[in-house]
Amino acid sequence: MADGHAKPQHDYHLVDPSPWPIAGAFSALATAIGAIMWMAQHKGSPIYGQTWGGTLFFAGFAAILAVMYAWWSDIVREAEVEGHHTPVVQLHHRYGMILFILSEVMFFVAWFWAFFNSSIFPNDIWQVTRTELFQGVWPPKGVEVLSPWKLPLLNTVILLTSGATLTWAHHGLLHNDRDQLKKGLLATIGLGLLFTMIQGYEYAHAPFAFSFDPAHPAATNYGSTFFMATGFHGFHVIVGTLFLIVCLVRVYKGHFKPDQHLGFEFAAWYWHFVDVVWLFLFCCIYVWGNWGGAME
Repeated sequence: MADGHAKPQHDYHLVDPSPWPIAGAFSALATAIGAIMWMAQHKGSPIYGQTWGGTLFFAGFAAILAVMYAWWSDIVREAEVEGHHTPVVQLHHRYGMILFILSEVMFFVAWFWAFFNSSIFPNDIWQVTRTELFQGVWPPKGVEVLSPWKLPLLNTVILLTSGATLTWAHHGLLHNDRDQLKKGLLATIGLGLLFTMIQGYEYAHAPFAFSFDPAHPAATNYGSTFFMATGFHGFHVIVGTLFLIVCLVRVYKGHFKPDQHLGFEFAAWYWHFVDVVWLFLFCCIYVWGNWGGAME
């Protein structure tokens, strides 16, 4: 430079302030408030007589989808067009994804905690109501449970296979084999959709319900812990499938390189996390948790 001072060089890039975090926060707040108002209205006791909770819920949800599209589009542009994803930026993106997955782990800790608290202590002397409902055993008497060796076992095979096909796709990306990458992603997405359809069928034909059943009150606790744990996992499968679909679209657009493919890498992390959680669900809830119960 003319003044003799060299321009400082950094391996990070400060982007312009983004409006999407605050927009996403307000969108989520509107969605939550709308959902509460809508549920209160559905129960016949609208909050302060207001009946527009459903409208607010869907407006907030639409805003969340718009923020997601705009925010992630900015990140893709920064990576593919502007070249701002330097090694330091990539490192901190990885830190962020790791923390996100850890936060998801804690969600599942809560659902497993609820399940094990009931199943390990069905005859808790401090909770007399539970003892009366469960009659000291788990699964509770009078509750017909799902056999783990039918659809749950099939879904386990499907998810484990999807993990293998995704690893195959990753191998193709690392060796710049775009055809293998596309085939592996297509196979993984197909298996994810198949898993969701089978789980939906299982839910539709489950011999117990999530809601309270006056004829079988003990089934309420069993059903709530079962559906919260497996259903929350099912939601993650749907999110992971959408994540992989976005990656497939980007592959067809020519995105991702063998040495820089954060979007694909994070999708793979997320999918393998979903696989591991399912193994715990299958072993703990379907196999151990149903042991000794009256099966379908």
